[in-house]
Amino acid sequence: MSKIQDYLRYNRQMMLPEIGDEGQEKLKKAKVLVIGAGGLGCPILQYIATAGVGTIGIIDFDKIEIHNLHRQILYTENQVGQGKSLTAKKTLELLNPLISVLTFEEKLTSENAAQILQDFDCIVDGSDNFATRYLVNDTCVALGRPLVYGSILKFEGQLAVFNHIGSKNLRDLFPEPPNPKDVPNCNMNGVLGTLPGIIGTMMAHETLKLIMDLPTMKNELILFSTLDWGFKKLKF
Repeated sequence: MSKIQDYLRYNRQMMLPEIGDEGQEKLKKAKVLVIGAGGLGCPILQYIATAGVGTIGIIDFDKIEIHNLHRQILYTENQVGQGKSLTAKKTLELLNPLISVLTFEEKLTSENAAQILQDFDCIVDGSDNFATRYLVNDTCVALGRPLVYGSILKFEGQLAVFNHIGSKNLRDLFPEPPNPKDVPNCNMNGVLGTLPGIIGTMMAHETLKLIMDLPTMKNELILFSTLDWGFKKLKF
């Protein structure tokens, strides 16, 4: 990628003195793995791709379903039944042909997590279940990788950055996952389609700041209610 191509595509963000040529070069060299290509994963992937993150990994073994389409904005109705990872890859490469997109069409498990995550500088967790969230967190701690975390339900979202420059991790906030029987989810309780767009974009924003060594959240959890725009930042 030439400097001219960089400038033509990214000049509006490179104009920011906090970013410039140096920040854009950091984005180009970065390797980011996104866990899940669903409601949160779609806006995360879209924005880090168009910002110029050089290597993006996607891990998701799900197929696109019709009920995904109101919130999973990388997909269209004629792609129902196709794998999310490969479909997202094709869309991202159309959005930005200057980046590299890697796909992992498999379930993340304790057997393969370290092998997959170790090749990336930063992990972004857009998964929708606590088992995966804790697996990702524990693997990031073991590998020394920063983790951008988010979750959504109904009209509310959460956001945090874990394990970055000595900061705490998910288990420091919630030592153990809750009983699965006690956990509400979008399948049972629903979600307004714009909510994952809002929280996913916030996650992408923190990811880009992290890569470029800009100030990021540290030992903080954002609780964001989009029904009444209630915003809380909790220290832990």
